[in-house]
Amino acid sequence: MRSMGLGVVTFILMVAAIPAQARDISKNDLQVCKWGAGMAATAQQSKLSGTTLYSARKGLQARKFSQPWMRKMAVGITEQTYRSPSRLKPAAVKQTYYDGCIQHDLARK
Repeated sequence: MRSMGLGVVTFILMVAAIPAQARDISKNDLQVCKWGAGMAATAQQSKLSGTTLYSARKGLQARKFSQPWMRKMAVGITEQTYRSPSRLKPAAVKQTYYDGCIQHDLARK
């Protein structure tokens, strides 16, 4: 019973530390993570709905992006999402991508 309580305390401390760590990341990096997470969720939704990778890529090529790097990154995220065997819901993919992006940024600093 004691080890279970310790696990719960550890989990609570980890969850509480995430917002504190997120403050160390610049607003720009947070925006990039949010944008990438949105792209991953959109790609997962397309994949689950049966849209082909070719069609998804074609849609990205026709889309307007505010920054020059966004198109290439969007295509990369989409291709990676399609290659994954994951059948997770788009919201779960979005959260997973966002969490991974934040952890990556924190590890860089």
